[in-house]
Amino acid sequence: MKRSGKLRRGLAQAALAALAGACTPAAPAGHPEAGSTAVAPVPVPDAPWRTPASEAAGQEPATDSPPVLIRGAKLYLGDGTVLARGHVLLEGGKIRAVGAGDGVAPAGARVVDAAGKFVTPGLIDVHSHIGVYPHPFVKAHEDGNEAVEPVTAGVRALDGFWPQDPSIERAVAGGVTTMQVLPGSANLIGGRTVTLKLRRASTGRAMHFAGAPDGLKMACGENPKRVYGDKGRAPQTRMGNVAGQRAAFLSARRLIDEWDSWRTNEAHRRAKAARELERYRGEQRERDAAERACREGDDDACAAIRGKKPPEAPEPSEPALPPRRDLQQETLAGVLEGKILLHVHCYRADDMADVLALADEVGAPVRAFHHALEAYKIRGELARRGVAVATWADWWGFKMEALDGIPENLALVEAAAGRAVVHSDSEEGIRRLNQEASKGLASGRRAGLALTEEGAMRWITQNPAWVLGVEDRVGTLAVGKDADVVVWDADPFSVYARAALVFIDGLERYDAAHPGAPWSDFEAGADEPPLEKAEPSPPALPAPKGTEEDQQP
Repeated sequence: MKRSGKLRRGLAQAALAALAGACTPAAPAGHPEAGSTAVAPVPVPDAPWRTPASEAAGQEPATDSPPVLIRGAKLYLGDGTVLARGHVLLEGGKIRAVGAGDGVAPAGARVVDAAGKFVTPGLIDVHSHIGVYPHPFVKAHEDGNEAVEPVTAGVRALDGFWPQDPSIERAVAGGVTTMQVLPGSANLIGGRTVTLKLRRASTGRAMHFAGAPDGLKMACGENPKRVYGDKGRAPQTRMGNVAGQRAAFLSARRLIDEWDSWRTNEAHRRAKAARELERYRGEQRERDAAERACREGDDDACAAIRGKKPPEAPEPSEPALPPRRDLQQETLAGVLEGKILLHVHCYRADDMADVLALADEVGAPVRAFHHALEAYKIRGELARRGVAVATWADWWGFKMEALDGIPENLALVEAAAGRAVVHSDSEEGIRRLNQEASKGLASGRRAGLALTEEGAMRWITQNPAWVLGVEDRVGTLAVGKDADVVVWDADPFSVYARAALVFIDGLERYDAAHPGAPWSDFEAGADEPPLEKAEPSPPALPAPKGTEEDQQP
């Protein structure tokens, strides 16, 4: 073999060994196969997008929170039910008990007397740009849109997130404990989203909601065609929007096929190599046994091996390199296979219908439409497909595609058995998600819809938890779920309600009565009064004039 061929084979084997190392653990001592001589094929590494749940996985710190019993409050459980007077026990980062009555406090527990107050799960905002468009709003802080190409699926909001954004603490003061940060809507496909727990941290990865799947932000309608049309390039129309998205997903489908084909061929190669190696080892064992017998005087054994060459080890087969890494197409492939959740910025009903048709064509399931001001026009279809609607209570009219928004949108989606969600898309609106839900509830009731407060509570708790794929961890007050809990000083559907206490992972993160120092170093000392200047000292009097002798002591 030529040297170049050996070098290529060596590089390929090294690459495959690196890929396979993480997925081929050694058999532990005592395992049935630990002493086996059988040769098993080395597992073939899977496609990169199929392995981690998130690009930020594994960053969540362990929580060993002390026991806290909250008793005497009215409990909105978040699943559509209410307890007129109940208790919640938090310990070790989890909810350990929840039910009617005052409960029993473990030894050493902190007891919060919440009589006359209200308790809910931590609120969840599925649409925020906090940290990528942080406060203060200056050009140096604009990290939400990589508006250089219509499709930038390979970028990640996490890589542009600034954990010193003062809006994070203010969101917690509004009862929000989890949020999804998305890229902006300039692009057809803007990049990966990230789900964060709003705990105080010095990095975005330390805030990451461990186990939460990544999302992908996609946009339709006016924004991408305006951004790129103004640059004199595609897309300039809604036709161009859909064509660009279709091309991106079809390209990713080809990458899936390439990986599946490579894995099939590589599995066959490895299985064949294992069989050949096992055959060689078997022949070698027979040769060794015959040689031992011959040395011990067995003439038949000597005759059997006389003149025969020892078995030759099989020549290692040359592996093919796996498909080239492509972060953009890998993200899209993750969407096609359901590993990454698809979130689509869309206003008009016809645009949403076009996206659903595209989703059927390329096989990309839509998790939620965001903004979705005309969702009420196709609410039955959205409910049938299980696509959530994340929207505002009453924003409308700020551009043409927002012209037909109505304040009954949330309520109509709910009444059609759809999954309604209140989102903010605002560093200021995130502080009053409870009030936005209340406005949506009031609008529906005025329209004659039979809605309840406990049902509307799901719009900011259980439903958004599902949208983010974390409903098994947060969104309801239930035993075993994360201890993300808010104590309100009034009914959260009241305009006067404030979050009095906010617990995240069982630790108190906010106390309205004792807010403490600002979380953000950027604002530390900003609310301090200016230092008082000391009164200037009077000027020193000049020395008296006279002879040198007169000035001597």
